[in-house]
Amino acid sequence: MQPIYISVGILILLIVAGFGLMRWQQQQAVTAAYATPTPAPGPTVKPLAFADGDALGKPFFTANPPDTAQGGRGNDVDGISCSAQEFVTLHVHSHLAIFYNGKQLQVPQFIGAAQSPAGECLYWVHTHHPDGIIHVEAPQLNPPQGGDFTLGIFFDIWGQPLTRDNVAGLKGPVVAYINGTKYDGDLRAIPLKSHQQIVLEIGSPTVTPPNYEFPPAD
Repeated sequence: MQPIYISVGILILLIVAGFGLMRWQQQQAVTAAYATPTPAPGPTVKPLAFADGDALGKPFFTANPPDTAQGGRGNDVDGISCSAQEFVTLHVHSHLAIFYNGKQLQVPQFIGAAQSPAGECLYWVHTHHPDGIIHVEAPQLNPPQGGDFTLGIFFDIWGQPLTRDNVAGLKGPVVAYINGTKYDGDLRAIPLKSHQQIVLEIGSPTVTPPNYEFPPAD
């Protein structure tokens, strides 16, 4: 009987270790989803504090609703549905600042807020105010296609182009910064992480990318 007891004991240990590994992997996924990005904003740039609901920049995108016919009008966008509630499995805030020929333009409020056949709905990626804060409030840690929630998904919900020479219809060469560091990669691939600071500058002159201080508790 002793070999049987030993085998059962080993099996139990393997099961416990397997559950432990699964829990560790899940925790790693949560940590990665919520991680504050690096590099962090440069300490030499004085933070620009703002409060929830502040309007940052000049009004420019005045359509009501802000989502275009090509964007979120209640139908699924990139596999993301427009839901009747907000979710908290993943709840992170990134900030987007858009400059055109050196002047900051407001990122519209209510991007991702729409009307569906069932009534008012909200996409997992949206804005509440014209302060540039992008809210990711999703029922899962990753979008349906996998990877990170990205700036490309946000622009798809908005229904606006996002390329190296066209940002939401503003045409010209685009210089991008992430957390104060110049970014030369795919704009659509920029991840929306906790307190990620994204600056897109179209045309000239360019300005020093601001370092925003998120509102308390954001």
